[in-house]
Amino acid sequence: MKDFILKSISFVFHPLIMPLLGVLFYFSKTPRFIPEHVMKAKVFSIVILTIILPILLFFLLKTINKVDSIYLKSTKERLIPLLINSIITFLILLRVLPPSEIIELYYFFLGILCSTLTCFILAVFKIKASIHIIAASGFFMFAVALGIHYQININGTIALMMIILGAIATSRLHLKAHNNQELIMGFFTGFTPQFLFLNYWL
Repeated sequence: MKDFILKSISFVFHPLIMPLLGVLFYFSKTPRFIPEHVMKAKVFSIVILTIILPILLFFLLKTINKVDSIYLKSTKERLIPLLINSIITFLILLRVLPPSEIIELYYFFLGILCSTLTCFILAVFKIKASIHIIAASGFFMFAVALGIHYQININGTIALMMIILGAIATSRLHLKAHNNQELIMGFFTGFTPQFLFLNYWL
């Protein structure tokens, strides 16, 4: 039962869903008026580009034996998916969320791009950082920043995210996917770009 729960945590809070959660969280908290059709179009685009397309590309890479599992256990397996994800994120910044439209989400995804490229560079040097923690910590910092920016009470969200971060870390350790150092490296790889970009929109 314990194994099932911890494996489920890694699956449910997979890095692919974190960008979407960031977008949904923003639209649910922002006091700015954004037409409903614009929000739906943005969410639809993000679902296609950050979830469906990477899953399809994963199965393609698996078919040609470039990856073994969706968890990308080795640094070699990570290289192509991380590069592809960087390109997809760049296209999102270029076409879906340019800075002239929703600046908060633009810098959120710019932070994601920086974290992804950092993770790619680490993988080139055969260094693993937890992609699960990278994604979750990036979303955590973005959520905290939105609370400060709009002066809204998100204490419940912060508490929940801290619990989720702890659960993800516990899951990755239990599954022997990472050690403590890789989790800490993942946290700062995801957290730091979001923190640094606060100067441009907060």
